[in-house]
Amino acid sequence: MKVMIRKSNKGELSLYVPKKDLEEPIVQMERPDMWGGQITLANGWTLDLPEMAADTRLPITVEARLTGGRD
Repeated sequence: MKVMIRKSNKGELSLYVPKKDLEEPIVQMERPDMWGGQITLANGWTLDLPEMAADTRLPITVEARLTGGRD
């Protein structure tokens, strides 16, 4: 699914799913640089993110795979 990842002025990461009009904070990351690993959202969803360079600029839209926590 297409998702947008953003960083707030406070440095907090969030993920937005346009098709669901859902924005949730990212509360856990498998890898320190986030890319190529699994993330967990505040609502309990887990998603796999694509491999990307650690210095990828945000905001960015990527294709992520939902792996857990479906409604």
